[in-house]
Amino acid sequence: MTQLEQLVDSLLQPSEALIADIAKLDGDIIILGVGGKIGPSLAKLLRQAIDRAGVQKRVIGVSRLTEPGLKEELESYGVEAIAADLLNDAELQALPDVKNVLYLAGTKFGTTGKEAFTWAMNTYLPGRVAEKYKNSRIVVYSTGNVYPLTPVFAGGADENVTPSPVGEYGQSCLGRERMFQHFSNKYGTPILVYRLNYANDLHYGVLLEIAKTVREERELDVRMGHVNVIWQGDANEMAIRSLLQTSAPAKLLNITGPETAPVRWIANEFGKIFNKKPILVGEEQSTALLSNASESFRLFGYPKVTLLQMIQLTAAWLDAGGKMNNKDTHFQEREGKF
Repeated sequence: MTQLEQLVDSLLQPSEALIADIAKLDGDIIILGVGGKIGPSLAKLLRQAIDRAGVQKRVIGVSRLTEPGLKEELESYGVEAIAADLLNDAELQALPDVKNVLYLAGTKFGTTGKEAFTWAMNTYLPGRVAEKYKNSRIVVYSTGNVYPLTPVFAGGADENVTPSPVGEYGQSCLGRERMFQHFSNKYGTPILVYRLNYANDLHYGVLLEIAKTVREERELDVRMGHVNVIWQGDANEMAIRSLLQTSAPAKLLNITGPETAPVRWIANEFGKIFNKKPILVGEEQSTALLSNASESFRLFGYPKVTLLQMIQLTAAWLDAGGKMNNKDTHFQEREGKF
């Protein structure tokens, strides 16, 4: 393992606070939608925290398992991998009943032109899952895209801001939230709606996109002139710890970093590292997709990995030729078309 990989691994280890919370949590845990960008690292962190807490819990990961090597990767962490299409109701109902659910299933990219499937995944399926797991506690992954664009000077939308999503993706995600809220009200299911934007790993994310654009001397659109970012390891910790914060009616919680970070400043920081002059096009608008995560910091403390650390790690990863998944976040999108 290289020095960089060792450093990154150290930043992905479970904290003492997470280990303590896992020790308090009763029951096994299932991750629905364990594939994709977040699921495998979430499952690994969860398994590590359980082992270090010295408690006995099953961790079950469910997805279609179509990604090459995903099943083997999950099993190498000690996670039970189940192949299932959650939209197939027979397969959904056959899943084990467990006390704790982390719900990651959903679709975003490529939703333009596939609006019907988007609503099926993001709104219909949540209702079916909420019925199936009405006796569990559930953390539901959602997104800051349920909020309207807000003035940059306002510090981002907090949980009291009325949702007003731009575009069908954001609308369908609000539908996801409403389905879980409805069944929380109906059955008393303890739920937390986890509104995340934007998680950054070295393999993908807003920072990696900006870094690649600057390094390759391509144009960077700065009309969406400000962003929130958080280290995925910190976001994963907060998701797991959120199982102890669920309630009925469902609790809403924003998850992101503390800064309203200017895209221009981020690009210039990468420019310094790569000795490149960023090619910035467009003009920063007075509004952006921004969230205020103050409540999450009250509950869990501030993220342990800082913005500058993320920038430096991302640049080093690029220079080292590290693996990337080459999936854009479309963070510049102002019309909600993904």
